[in-house]
Amino acid sequence: MPGYEGLRLQLEQKKNELGLRLDRITQNLRRGLNADSKEQAKELEDSEVVDALGNEARRELVKIVAALGRMDSGEFGTCVECGEKIQLGRLEAYPYADECIECAEFDERKRRRL
Repeated sequence: MPGYEGLRLQLEQKKNELGLRLDRITQNLRRGLNADSKEQAKELEDSEVVDALGNEARRELVKIVAALGRMDSGEFGTCVECGEKIQLGRLEAYPYADECIECAEFDERKRRRL
């Protein structure tokens, strides 16, 4: 797959970063709460924010793993919707893109209408 070696490295690095971030988030969520009720309320609020960040990281990780799978199967760089080639510039900006820009924009317009 010419041109994609750098993208694979970028995806692998991001995958490792996200794995470390999720480990830290998990450790943070598992720590005990303070005995002071005011402090507990603040800690619970912080935990909700941390948990939301963890969910975001998990969603990104799923996309990265899928992109690496497409690389392994030779399907990377092909739009899953229309089958056309995804432009290299899009992949460089968004390396786990699975749709060409036209299909992604169409999906975004469709989501906005719902």
